[in-house]
Amino acid sequence: MNVLSGKRALVTGASRGIGAATALRLAREGADVAITYERSADKADIVAEIKALGRNAIAIQADAADAAAVVRAVEQSVAALGGLDVLVNNAGQFRMAPLESLTLEDIDGLLAINVRAVVLASQAAARHLPRGGRIISLGSCVAERVPGPRVSLYALTKTALIDWTKGLAHDLGPKGITVNLVSPGPTDTDMNPATSEIADAQRGFLPIPQYGRPEDIAAMVAFVAGPEGSFINGAILNVDGGDGGFTI
Repeated sequence: MNVLSGKRALVTGASRGIGAATALRLAREGADVAITYERSADKADIVAEIKALGRNAIAIQADAADAAAVVRAVEQSVAALGGLDVLVNNAGQFRMAPLESLTLEDIDGLLAINVRAVVLASQAAARHLPRGGRIISLGSCVAERVPGPRVSLYALTKTALIDWTKGLAHDLGPKGITVNLVSPGPTDTDMNPATSEIADAQRGFLPIPQYGRPEDIAAMVAFVAGPEGSFINGAILNVDGGDGGFTI
């Protein structure tokens, strides 16, 4: 339908999984899209697919744990696309470990990638987003419904995004920029495949005992990014089959 025709989007961590599906969905809706990747060799495939749709696309190497790289990626996207209308904070990392084995490196690393990078990218993007701009972050159903042990640190980082989203909606609302959080449930990606040893346990949490697809999450992001999402702000939008397991 090209509801995003003329819009320019940055999707972080978009060389695979939910990020890749989101980048492609935004392009199909008419947006030019920049993506970031850490080191995935298949990043060019996503860019090629976007360009095949007749959209402008660029891949930017940026480690979400590197504060300077996060900000630089936003500026590079603006320069390459001629501006920015939509930021999708998708890059994230999952670490599952018992409390006693968590190291300072584990703690700092997960906070840097899952929280600090979202803050920095949002701050940098806000300097460029026009009225009608969108900031959409990817959370997790674990933020509200922790299913078991060894995910405490990960849950903490995703919970932080709830209040960040609600607060930033107030900060940017007067500028006409909306801020929302899309929280997936178990989603079939290479990091959390529907065939893994913990997959059946995750299905057990769900009224619909099946995994979601990356495209299911991308559809919600695209809706919020589009014109019909203009009055959705500060919202936590669960796409989880009804009741959470956890997403990676």
